[in-house]
Formats: sequence, structure tokens, C-alpha cells
Amino acid sequence: MKLRSTTPSSKSLRTRLGLSVIAFAMAVATPLAITQQVKADDYDSRIAALQRQIDQYQAQAQAIGAQADTLQRQLDGINNEISQIQTQIDLTQAQYDKTIADIKKTEKQISDNRDALGEVIADLSIEGKISPLEMLASSKNISDYVDKQTYQSAMQDELKSTIENIKKLKAQLEKQKLQTEELLGNQKRAREALDQKRAAQQQLVNETRGQEAAYQQLRNKTQAEQQSVMAAQQAAIRAASSRNGGVSFVGGSDGGYPWNGGNCPMMGMFSTGGADGNGGDGWGYGCRQCASYAAWKIGQRTGVIPTNLGNANQFPYSLSGRPQGSTARANSVGVISAGAYGHVVWVETDPDASGFITVSQYNANYGGGWGNFSRVRVHQSTYDRFIYY
Repeated sequence: MKLRSTTPSSKSLRTRLGLSVIAFAMAVATPLAITQQVKADDYDSRIAALQRQIDQYQAQAQAIGAQADTLQRQLDGINNEISQIQTQIDLTQAQYDKTIADIKKTEKQISDNRDALGEVIADLSIEGKISPLEMLASSKNISDYVDKQTYQSAMQDELKSTIENIKKLKAQLEKQKLQTEELLGNQKRAREALDQKRAAQQQLVNETRGQEAAYQQLRNKTQAEQQSVMAAQQAAIRAASSRNGGVSFVGGSDGGYPWNGGNCPMMGMFSTGGADGNGGDGWGYGCRQCASYAAWKIGQRTGVIPTNLGNANQFPYSLSGRPQGSTARANSVGVISAGAYGHVVWVETDPDASGFITVSQYNANYGGGWGNFSRVRVHQSTYDRFIYY
């Protein structure tokens, strides 16, 4: 994005903003005071000082922003760790819940087996409350006694085997429960530690983002102040063109100047788009700026567009090999030297008897906005110097 004609014509706003990291103490240097009354020549130092502040604030904001981005990536990594361990916790919890359910199931199996085999057989086989003599006495015959003994022995073996197997399973489940509880506890403690780490990291990210925003605010405030100074400078240029009778507008087109709102849109007073996508016109100036238009008009006159002549008020020095003077002539460049960057126009007519001339120009903001074409009649005393072609 290129600045208007009263800014450095060969540098873009992007180039001037944030190319190096400036120390914190320099970044918060006290802004220059703005007074109500100042000479036009004072604009140069004021705008330059403000620009240095803008560059410092922008550089610091970019450096802190990069630091915040790094911290955010670290925070994202912590969040990923938390997600992974939470998945492990959920899995372990599910395993724990299953173990508890299995333990309850085995306990019920033990109870159901005891009920199924009957209290009497269980008492006979395990507690041994009935003696062999009593069993013989209660039998019908020897064969019945043997059957009872065989049945009792078989039931006792089956009961013992079933209960022992279930008890072993229960013991295994109890051991698994303890192991799962320990694992779950370790995982939860690891999650708590990561939560604390995440909270600290998030606070650091928030603080760093806050510092970045603070520098961005300082940059924006200073940039607005700079634009105010630039606007005041443009007002001084308009005042110069109001000498000895003021400005009268003359109709007509820009003659085919190649840059317009379609390929070089203005962002306030700044050029965007253009030949390089950043407001440049390809000749070393900002598109739709006064220097660009004047250089293009010279090219229309001579067949060669002069490149990189600098700011408008540098044209007389860059073109020192050309005839120059203080009296206007048709096909000359009129230069206003006031301010940081000055202003240039293309003179289309010789002065009339009263000293008035017709000039065409870009970016003389008479209230219609920045980057516009205009053709006006003004007194030749408006301009400090003329470069003849």
C-alpha cells in the first residue's frame, strides 16, 4: 500500500510498518506534542517522528504477537495431552466399572449356587453336622446308605469345586480392581497436573495477547495522529493553491493515466493494489499520487517516464539537469515544496495576463477525497518552482 503524494513515494505502508523489533523502552517513548499553530516546514520532522513511533509500536506488537503464537501452540499441545489422558481415564473407568460389575456377578453366582444345592446338602458336605451313623440309621437299607454317601460326596465335590472357582475369579477381580483403582488415581493426578499447567499457560497467552493489543492500540493512535498531521499538511497545500484568487475547477479527463479506482483503490489517503499489489505504480511512486501522475505526464511529453525521482518536493533536485525557474510555462512541472513531501502538478497553459495557469494533478484533496484527478486554474504563485519540458 502506497502513501499519498505527501509521503515517501518509493516506500509502501507495509514496508514501513514493523520491519525490526524495537526494545520496549523505545517502543513506549513519549509521543511528540501536537500544537495548534506550526509552520508548514515543521511538518517534516513531526511526521517523521510519528512514523518512527508507528514503526516501533508495530515492530513490538509483531514481536509480542509471534511470542503469543508460540505460547498458543504450546497451549494447544497441552490441550492435546489432556485430551489423550482423559481418553485413557475414560477407558480405565470403564474397565473399573466392568470389574465392579463382574465382582457383583460372581458374588451372586456364589449365592445362587448355595441356594441351588440346598442348605441341607451344603450343611452336610461342608459343616458335617450329620454323622455317618445317623445317616445309616436314617437309610432304608445299605444300598440307600451307599447312594446317600455317594450323592453326598458328589455334591460336596461339585459344591467345593464350583465355589472355589468362583472364589478364585472373585479374588482375581478384587486384585484387578485394586490395580485399576491405582491406575485411575495416577491418571487423574496427571490430568490435574496438566490442568494446572494449562491454566498457567492460558494466563501467559492472555497476558501476551494483551500486550500485543496494547501496542496495536498505541500504533493505531499514533497512526491516526500522523494522518491528522498529513491532513493538516494537505490543508497547507490547498492554502497555497488559494493564493491570489483561489482555485477554479476546469473540466476534462486525466488523458488516459493508467491507474484508477479499479486497479488502484485508495484506503483513506493510502494507495493499494497497483503494479506490485502494494500500491506501487511500477515507476517508483504510489499509484494515483501526484508524483506518479507528473512522472507519467513527463513520459507523455518526452516518451520516457522518469523513475524513482523521490517525493514531490525532491523533483527539482532529481531533475536538476532540466531547465527550471519561478515562472510558469506550458508543459512544465509545478512544485509546492511545503511539508514533508510537497506536491507536484502538470502545467498545461502559459500564464495569462493575470498570472493564472491551468494545471492537472492527482491527490490534491479539495474535499472530494484522496487519490482523485482534478484540473484547476490557479495563480502561478501557488508553486515554488517549475521544471520545464
